[in-house]
Amino acid sequence: FFLPFLKLEKKTKGKLQKQICQVVLDHFEKQYTAELGDAWSSVRDVLTSPWCWQHALLLNRFSRCPGLESSLPEQGYHPAFPAALPYLPAAFRSYIRRTPGRFPAQKHQPGKLKEYYLLNAASLLPVLALEVKDGEDVLDLCAAPGGKSVALLQCAYPGHFHCNEYDDLRSRWLEQTIESFIPDPLINLIVVSKLDGRQIGDLQPELYDKVLVDAPCSNDRSWLFSADPQQAVLRLMQRKELSSLQFQLLR
Repeated sequence: FFLPFLKLEKKTKGKLQKQICQVVLDHFEKQYTAELGDAWSSVRDVLTSPWCWQHALLLNRFSRCPGLESSLPEQGYHPAFPAALPYLPAAFRSYIRRTPGRFPAQKHQPGKLKEYYLLNAASLLPVLALEVKDGEDVLDLCAAPGGKSVALLQCAYPGHFHCNEYDDLRSRWLEQTIESFIPDPLINLIVVSKLDGRQIGDLQPELYDKVLVDAPCSNDRSWLFSADPQQAVLRLMQRKELSSLQFQLLR
């Protein structure tokens, strides 16, 4: 039974050996040495080492796959969160493993639900922190590509669920994600919009019980492995404007 696991390691090996973009690393060295001091050395190790990357499998409760969950321990996976957490819905099932590698992604097939979503385990923490209950009205303000929206629906059935994404390309990605993971009866309760998130508070004041804001961010690890140095330089320039945008979205 170890053969599938070994094949997976072989397939993902190339992805784990991405080259670090020196332009970005030099920028981080200067900025984070000033901000973090001696702690930057440890942070740098986490950012640059594939052994620290925690890709998680979030199982889709709307598409049960017989045998998938029971086979995960054989491949080194264990529950991502302890059962002792104050808020951990029974239907919320997520797994990680200590060694690098990534489960094979499932392709989008119209009319067929995917069995699991692949994402960084840390991305699930704000969803759990929100503690959404059945019947609550919820807004996912910056929703694409949709992982947190999918995760939220593993926790509860909102009364009204509004997923917003301003960018047109990312909004189409969000719609495809929802179509891939959420069945028809529930999908009818979800509204997808392309509004400027900074305006929703004025357009729909006091409408929502809870709001999830995964604000546009620097995404340091992805930028660190940018294949195009020129694009990396542009991103580093745009990085300075992110804090202002984040503040406006939160406000």
